Amino acid sequence: MKKFWVNVIPYEKELAIAALESGAEAVVLPDGQSKTVRQFGKIKTVETDGDIKPGADVEFIDITGKADEDKAASVPADKIVVLNMLDWTIIPIENLLARRGKNIMVQVENCEQAKLMVEILEKGVDGVVLKTKDVNEIKKCADIIQGICEKIELIPAEITKTKQLGMGDRACLDTCTQMIPGEGMLVGNTASGFFLVHSESIDNPYVASRPFRVNAGAVHAYTLSPSSKTKYLADLKAGDEVMIVDFHGKSQIAYLGRNKIEKRPMMLIEAQAQNQQISLVLQNAETIRLVSPDGKAVSVTTLKPGDSVLVHIEKAGRHFGMKVDETLIER
Repeated sequence: MKKFWVNVIPYEKELAIAALESGAEAVVLPDGQSKTVRQFGKIKTVETDGDIKPGADVEFIDITGKADEDKAASVPADKIVVLNMLDWTIIPIENLLARRGKNIMVQVENCEQAKLMVEILEKGVDGVVLKTKDVNEIKKCADIIQGICEKIELIPAEITKTKQLGMGDRACLDTCTQMIPGEGMLVGNTASGFFLVHSESIDNPYVASRPFRVNAGAVHAYTLSPSSKTKYLADLKAGDEVMIVDFHGKSQIAYLGRNKIEKRPMMLIEAQAQNQQISLVLQNAETIRLVSPDGKAVSVTTLKPGDSVLVHIEKAGRHFGMKVDETLIER
């Protein structure tokens, strides 16, 4: 997820509140102002006594020529560099993306510059620091940055087997976000393949819809999370980041409000895609759905061999949720 900071130097209360209400990660403040801003709400502050300290955690560098570019490239990779482009030249930013690769932010003056920076060279910088006197510009820039999403490759898989199992513990993931038809989460028995499990946003004559919920599967399963990490369903808790994905592969970050783990009858779903066998254990109920290639919700109780559903295939193994290049067999 791209970072969004707002530069509030000199300090103005209205700008600080707008940053907080727009979901900015941090505000850059004059020294000693953190306590004042925290009275309005919880937000990271960038100043000598703040959560992020200039010099220790972040370097602000004016870019006027090659020497400044070299200075930015020499900053340790674990420290954030904020570039202030005094003549607004794109080439130094492209060079630093190639040389440094990460922890690069750029100070911008409007949402058009912000959009350019987060999309430059396809990858974009890691975030922007907006310096403006316009409250509305803060809100527009926040919408742009928060709308930048990770695109997930989804492909059709052919159902090869369904099997009724006995009782097991399943996890219902209740998020702080309302989902719409065609959206859900990627879940799999292994880290090599994930089914797109549909949200409970479909109306049913017997059960009220719960558009904030994904009945994701058995507690041992993985869900694909932001930054391509995996998490066990059993480990998820209130406040954790989860990833919502639609049938086009567009993703967004949501926050978990509750993980409901209860004993329910379970069933095994197996499918094949790209000569790879993948599987998932889900609750055996008609309200549990996968997603067809045209975005339609398909109840797991109606699935049969030959049916097509959307999946995501991963080639790398996992160690503590991170991708690793190693030989790994999971069945």
